[in-house]
Amino acid sequence: MLKIAHHPIYKYPLPKGHRFPMDKYELLPQQLLYEGTCNTNNFFEPTKPNDKYILAVHEPEYYYDLVNITLNPRAARKIGFPLSEILIEREVIIADGTIKASEYATKYGVAMNIAGGTHHAYSNRGEAFCLLNDQAIGSRYLQSKGLARKILIVDLDVHQGNGTAEIFKNDTSVFTFSMHGKNNYPFKKEISDFDIALENDANDETYLKLLKNTLPKLIQDEKPDFIYYLCGVDVISTDKLGKLGMSIEGCKERDRFVLEQCKHYKIPVMCSMGGGYSPNINTIVDAHANTFRLAQDIYF
Repeated sequence: MLKIAHHPIYKYPLPKGHRFPMDKYELLPQQLLYEGTCNTNNFFEPTKPNDKYILAVHEPEYYYDLVNITLNPRAARKIGFPLSEILIEREVIIADGTIKASEYATKYGVAMNIAGGTHHAYSNRGEAFCLLNDQAIGSRYLQSKGLARKILIVDLDVHQGNGTAEIFKNDTSVFTFSMHGKNNYPFKKEISDFDIALENDANDETYLKLLKNTLPKLIQDEKPDFIYYLCGVDVISTDKLGKLGMSIEGCKERDRFVLEQCKHYKIPVMCSMGGGYSPNINTIVDAHANTFRLAQDIYF
């Protein structure tokens, strides 16, 4: 059964006019239920994890400054959200969603988090709407429980996973692969274990050829026993914050290829949704929904 982390608190209310599209976190599960891709049994509500799982990734001073809302103003501005207790609670619960979905993936082959993909969160700071790095926390959790030894993070959001790269820069047990827009945020990139930086307006053919020539070889060379997939849909041409030129159909083929590779190699995969900022909310929801539709078709 496909298990999907979703919690009402994911829909954190932001000030009027804020450009971050939070509605998708409620509209996406509604769409999946309406069309019959999922039923209520597919969804589970995460809670708050033990702090020790977060502190396995994030420095205590940073984490407790977040929790106590005592982060210095400059560091808070880099996050981009107005800090509040409910925002911090939301981020902690998202991390638990990825932790629990990771466990489900080891049982069913695949599991999802409606939110997550907070790859701009460093070990000691947050950036660009990301406070806690959910897939890094999930990785450390699996390793601490003996559920995975070697992990591959496949980050296909349009933005480089700079925080993830920093967290695992000296760790050979987690291999970080980021395929992103060369001229997209962050403008100063970190160094992942493997980076592919795409030129502006890269289309479906260019993108998919590179991905299909890269991912199978990475899996064969690194031999991971667990994969995290960050499947942001900000790669499509209509995205306000992205500079690539993919179609929704190309984005769907991207997801199909990644999930089919994971199944072919019998490697559990946990998916966090990541970014999506097209002007039309229906475009965002449909592009994200494709990932869930494919997971059902391929695995169940």
